[in-house]
Amino acid sequence: MKLTPTEEELMNHLWKLKRAFMKDLLESYSEPKPATTTISTLLTRMQEKNFVGYDTAGKLREYYPLVSKENYFSKHLNGLIKNFFNDSPAQFASFFTKKTELTQEELLQLKEIIDDQLNSKK
Repeated sequence: MKLTPTEEELMNHLWKLKRAFMKDLLESYSEPKPATTTISTLLTRMQEKNFVGYDTAGKLREYYPLVSKENYFSKHLNGLIKNFFNDSPAQFASFFTKKTELTQEELLQLKEIIDDQLNSKK
């Protein structure tokens, strides 16, 4: 299951905070801040999708992520590669390196990461 862009934005705040009450989440947004009801609705939908859980502290709810950022984006990226690049990581890498206007330094960093992965698989 996927998050909408607004849910992803809220989830990013929650991943950063790790645990948060409603007021903490609202404070993490820059101006103009969303309405409390908007955040509440998003949190309810995200709970239904099993992305967010909460503990009760008196009348307040302390929210926390049920899915790690790494796992979420890994599944998202794998789906992207499967659906848009014919399940070919090489096609994705080609597109990514050509269309993102990476500097030579950034390309060298990517090469180093790939070389490290190749060496770890020997």
